[in-house]
Formats: sequence, structure tokens, C-alpha cells
Amino acid sequence: MKLLNTYDDRDSAEEAKEKLSGINRLASERDATVVIYNLFGVPSWGNFHRLGMYQLDELKTLLARRGSWQAVDNARHNAIINTLQTVAKNYEIEVPTHWM
Repeated sequence: MKLLNTYDDRDSAEEAKEKLSGINRLASERDATVVIYNLFGVPSWGNFHRLGMYQLDELKTLLARRGSWQAVDNARHNAIINTLQTVAKNYEIEVPTHWM
């Protein structure tokens, strides 16, 4: 398990926890009067997608219409892929080749 995301309120954190597949854990942390909630789980593209992270919804939409891309679509795809490559490196997972 690795830290996947942090939340400012308990309701949002618990809602996100319910979306995850695999083992997961929610831990609170207090700093003076501020409480944050750390969501730990299995770092996978499916979990990141369920959490709405890293523009994976937008990537899915782009890939669905790949044959009709304009220059702006290609640039957006490249920006998303660059982000995903950084995420993949940080979490030691692979970016699927069919997303490239």
C-alpha cells in the first residue's frame, strides 16, 4: 500500500476509500487545529481512475476518438502522457502502451 491521495474532510476521504479496489486504509493526521486524511491503497491505474485523478477520464475520451485528433488534441494527449509517466515512475507501475 502506498499513499494515493490526501483529503481535507472526512466525508470526501471515506467516499474515496469506498471507490478503491484491493486493500486500503484511511488514516487521519492532525497538525495544530487542522486534520487531514491520508488514503492508502494499491497504486493502480484503475484506482486512480476511480478516484478521478491524473486526467484519466479525459485520456479515455481522447483515445476513443483518436482517429480524428486535431493538433490541440495531440498536444493535450502528450501533456497527459507526460504526467502519467511521472506518476508511473513514482509508483513503480507501467503506462499501458495502448495509451501512448
